[in-house]
Amino acid sequence: MPITTGSFAKALWPGVNAWYGKAYNEHREECTDLFNTYGSRKAWEEDVGISGFGLASVKPEGQQVSYDTEQQSFLTRYTHVVYALGFIITREMVDDDLYDVVGKRRSQGLAFSIRQTKETVAANVYNRAFNSSYTGGDGVEMISTAHLATNGPSWSNELAVAAALSEASLEDLCIQIMNATNDRGLRISLMPETLHVPPALVFEADRILNTPLRVGTADNDINSLKNMGKFPGGTIVNHYFSSTSAYFLRTNCPDGMKYFERRADDFSMDNDFDTDNAKYKATSRYSFGWTDPRGIYGSEGV
Repeated sequence: MPITTGSFAKALWPGVNAWYGKAYNEHREECTDLFNTYGSRKAWEEDVGISGFGLASVKPEGQQVSYDTEQQSFLTRYTHVVYALGFIITREMVDDDLYDVVGKRRSQGLAFSIRQTKETVAANVYNRAFNSSYTGGDGVEMISTAHLATNGPSWSNELAVAAALSEASLEDLCIQIMNATNDRGLRISLMPETLHVPPALVFEADRILNTPLRVGTADNDINSLKNMGKFPGGTIVNHYFSSTSAYFLRTNCPDGMKYFERRADDFSMDNDFDTDNAKYKATSRYSFGWTDPRGIYGSEGV
């Protein structure tokens, strides 16, 4: 439906002191905290894993070398999606708007909506992290106790038993990360970098990571998480997480969480010849997801 003089009847009469509802401050861009950003010039992007080699074996004197092989592993495809929104204003509404309430704020409101859409799409990858209906290249949800390996044992990037955010639960996840292996079961140098929490957990996270001594105990023990610098990037709050109890640890895994921008936010307008209506639209094209689940660890909390 186009925006007509009936949509903003008060804009045609003097006496209005203020128009409210659009002049709110925005959160800074948060989706780039959750993903590494890449450009794209294709309809989709594909990441393909490699199994790697196993351990070397003893070669008896005079005997031949044992030969290993490697193969293609799991495939992850990022299919870019177009997101778009627009509105139409009649010529009469533009002419008769005493306050420019429609015209002045049109681009601002459209830009706000398109940015909010991107933040929501990005956060939904995390919101669905424990949902088996949303799977990655190995056919398993993003955070799971049963991730598959090409030629090795299954592995986990989730606490075996869901636990609330605490010093102990973060230490358990850090231990899991330090014990990480590749698809052939060989040890890799994986370390946590940032802790991502919803607003409901931001104060608890701050107490856990930033006090010199252990939280909630009378013992004079050091806070090992802080002392060892386990989260060099600190705590990052995301206002679009739907769970109030789930929390996530991003690691230094090189091909973990990925955001491909196929087309940046684009704003355009045109006039309809027959009606004199003005049309405004905003579009963008991108995809969010994960390739190697070793890039993210977490728990649903309780």
